[in-house]
Amino acid sequence: MQKLLMISLRYTIVTTLLLGLGYPLFVTVVAQHLWKDKANGQLIVQNGTIVGSHWIGQPFTGPNYFHSRPSAAGAGYDPTASGGSNWSPSNQKLVDRTQASVKDEQNGNATSSVPVDLVTASASGLDPDITLAAAEYQAKRVAQARGMTLDQVEALIQKNLSERQFGLLGERRVNVLQLNLALDQAQASR
Repeated sequence: MQKLLMISLRYTIVTTLLLGLGYPLFVTVVAQHLWKDKANGQLIVQNGTIVGSHWIGQPFTGPNYFHSRPSAAGAGYDPTASGGSNWSPSNQKLVDRTQASVKDEQNGNATSSVPVDLVTASASGLDPDITLAAAEYQAKRVAQARGMTLDQVEALIQKNLSERQFGLLGERRVNVLQLNLALDQAQASR
């Protein structure tokens, strides 16, 4: 019995060292050498300061910025509380929140229907992107608020547009943080 106990204890120590320390350390070292930017969250740096991540959305308010999707992650865009609301389409809280979002987005643009991604949260609650339709929907409001022409704003949307994955998966999309930073930079250089 004692012999079996010693074998299981040695096995536990060896597997803990190999799989609990060795393997994670190996993966970390390989990722830092081969894909350093992705391994560190593809941080976006402006003027030496980290302003966000390419992969995690942020809330933007005000007429002079493109707005992100609503977030159901914690208090909003909380990466430690990633997740959707899990409210069903028949849940009155979801209906009320969606109707309020539609009303907010239609201020100043009541003539066209609001793209669905501007009023519904993603499954993670952290989606950094909006569809091309959502960006184009907001372009007039942003152009007016910034004193820019609609063509200037639409050119920035096109410049920051990501195509469908592999040319067929998903929608054409725009990273909201990168687009808003491009807007700030374009306006600063005027």
